[in-house]
Amino acid sequence: VNDRRFHMWQQYAVKAWPTFYLIDPNGYIAGTRRGEGVYAPVAALLHRLLPTYEIDSTPLDERLDVPVPLPEGVLAYPSKIAVDQARGRLFVADSGHHRILVTDLDGNGLLRIGSGRAGLADGDADMAEFFRPQGLAYEAERDRLFVADTGNHAIRSVDLQSGQVRTVAGTGRQAPYGFAKVKGTVDPLSSPWDVIVHAGRLYVAMAGAHQVWAFDPETGEGEPFAGDGQENLVDGPRRQAIFAQPSGLAADEHALYVADSESSAVRRIDWTSGEVTTPAGLGLFVFGDADGEGEAIRLQHPLGVALQDGDVLVADTYNHAIKRLTLSEPARAERLAGQSEAGHTDGGLAEAQFDEPSGVAVAGSQVYVADTNNHAIRVIDLGAERVSTLPVTEPPLPGHLPEPRVVDARVRPGASVLYIEPALTDGHVLNMAAPGDLRARISTGSRKLRTGEVTFDGTRWRIPIDVYEPGDLRITGRIYTCDVPDSA
Repeated sequence: VNDRRFHMWQQYAVKAWPTFYLIDPNGYIAGTRRGEGVYAPVAALLHRLLPTYEIDSTPLDERLDVPVPLPEGVLAYPSKIAVDQARGRLFVADSGHHRILVTDLDGNGLLRIGSGRAGLADGDADMAEFFRPQGLAYEAERDRLFVADTGNHAIRSVDLQSGQVRTVAGTGRQAPYGFAKVKGTVDPLSSPWDVIVHAGRLYVAMAGAHQVWAFDPETGEGEPFAGDGQENLVDGPRRQAIFAQPSGLAADEHALYVADSESSAVRRIDWTSGEVTTPAGLGLFVFGDADGEGEAIRLQHPLGVALQDGDVLVADTYNHAIKRLTLSEPARAERLAGQSEAGHTDGGLAEAQFDEPSGVAVAGSQVYVADTNNHAIRVIDLGAERVSTLPVTEPPLPGHLPEPRVVDARVRPGASVLYIEPALTDGHVLNMAAPGDLRARISTGSRKLRTGEVTFDGTRWRIPIDVYEPGDLRITGRIYTCDVPDSA
């Protein structure tokens, strides 16, 4: 329930988030549970209660959810942003379009990473698939980009020289509550929301686990770095400290800084001592919009952090602002840009408006902001003290990318073979010397089909499939053709 003004919270005497109530057909509370991991006890209670009531199991006639159309324009709900200042590049998680855009620092499109179709597929930049990606981390030494592919519960990497995308960790499914180790693509993750590279390690804000994890970026092996998995705001040694949906990361040589969203706080993890402290924020249910020092500071669901001249810049998402947090004793917060009300207004720092900014990155005196609900990238010029909207242009496509074709094929349970034969235009044949390919895989999250090795006999592709329940099989590919002279 989106209980923004706490009406139901007060009526039901809720004391913790999340709290789950099971209400019977007569309107009475049949059971309650606080915290994560409610499925097993609630399922057991449901099985006991169901024989008590007469249940109408007639399917509903229509879907109750209404798809929200995407906005017109290049960006749709951009969530996070990263900067390569040396090469003059900007990386944008174009979350609503399930892709990553690379532009120059003036917004001119350079490269599109991802086909724009939701899914989990590695490979070439124009064929790879993401699902609502969020955090980005650029590693200059190897010219690669790490992506928190949140909707896929996975960590991806992009080789920016070759354009190849690979999955570092995660399976496409969400991990159960309390998972403790990950071995690359063998084990699942839970809502990774941001990533950062520091001293050869990849750190992940694992929002679904209320922890910060550390990974080997080559093998994908990882384990919790900070947080014991509970949801709260508790400082102390990093493995005993408690976080609440960490969603943004920034680092310097001294510490790792965390936007701890559900506690409306900024946390600090000291690299040397491992101690977790809280420069701003008091607890799960203490939030607001107030500048000041120490315990007077109020944030509301911050999602992004970045460092600028020793200060922490905070994307104070629900307050529609970018705040500057000075790490003094006590810490001091002030509004850098944005008003309390959402809007899309450029101009002076005090007049500018944002709408739930989620990501922030710094390049010299320029602060780049992923202004999520405005579907825009904004630029705060610290020297001129002005905010402008970056005119982002669509990167050129490497070739024609057709819309997917959907075929409803009925096969009996058991082993079958699917053949795909390309339909070529007159006067054309397959160019066998070109690097074309075809891939078959199960759609994300489904284990109802199995596929064997795809082979090609020069005329058609052969795909063995094993069907034991109805499901979706997605086939993607790219072929090259060439003209055939009449005399050939």
